[in-house]
Amino acid sequence: MTIARNAHAIVFEGPRRLSTRRVGLVARGTGEVLVRTLYSGISTGTERLLYTGGMPNFPGMGYPLVPGYETVGEVLQAEPRSGLSAGDRVFVPGANCYTDARGLFGGASSQLYTAAHRVIPIDAALGEDAVLFALAATAYHAIRPTAHAPLPDLIVGHGALGRLIARITVALGGSPRVWETRSERRFAAEGYTVCDPDDDTERRFATIVDASGHGAALERWITHLAPRGELVLAGFYTSALGFNFVPAFLREVRIRVAAQWLPQDLESVRGLVASGALSLAGIVNCRAPMEAAGDAYHQAFEDPTCLKMVLDWSNVQ
Repeated sequence: MTIARNAHAIVFEGPRRLSTRRVGLVARGTGEVLVRTLYSGISTGTERLLYTGGMPNFPGMGYPLVPGYETVGEVLQAEPRSGLSAGDRVFVPGANCYTDARGLFGGASSQLYTAAHRVIPIDAALGEDAVLFALAATAYHAIRPTAHAPLPDLIVGHGALGRLIARITVALGGSPRVWETRSERRFAAEGYTVCDPDDDTERRFATIVDASGHGAALERWITHLAPRGELVLAGFYTSALGFNFVPAFLREVRIRVAAQWLPQDLESVRGLVASGALSLAGIVNCRAPMEAAGDAYHQAFEDPTCLKMVLDWSNVQ
């Protein structure tokens, strides 16, 4: 039986203080699996806030903490009734298994324990692209496709989240338009159109999804809504949001906040990927060995051409 007592992890020791060091692991509990990490993604939303200290306080917050909720790994140990076997490739949306660091997210560790029901078996052929499952589930949750919620006809932002929202919208039969202010991000549209908002000033949209996180532009997006249109806030906003009432009043707008993805969102995404309707390829465009984590986080947060950074853990013991 494999018994892991410690692991090599990325640790946020405090705001803007990143280290890579050994952390202790709690004993494996009933119903938990042991996973060896192969790849992990860096979130430019949640992890940036944790790194800078800008994350609002909520239960479980504090330092030191192990970040990350986009882990792809290989099962080392599992109970037979879990439905998993050693060698299975899985996606793990974080863990909380450390003795000397918080595991509020907890996926950036060379080995980890987590409940078997949280682990998602995946096709090994997806490779590093599988780190995108959580972000794709976030995108799916923002769209919330139901008979009473039309698919978005405008998506603001063509970063990793915006691309996934657009791709899922197309996979579900929609024809979205995407606005992106940065010219270096207006590439690789698959089944939809990307343009500068200034080139599209006369259009009106029934449903707008903001994936930019740019709260200061909220009023601008409202003015592009059709009567009784809906604005979905899919980003994370750390500053107070505001807008003039009259434009919203004249349109009778609805504003919806898209929160954390749910397990059924992740299952829906897995089904779309398995069927071939949704591709995760081409969004990961930056890679680094885990040993270079400090530089990798800086690039992920500061380089606008870096859509998604993946850390490779293959050389970490």
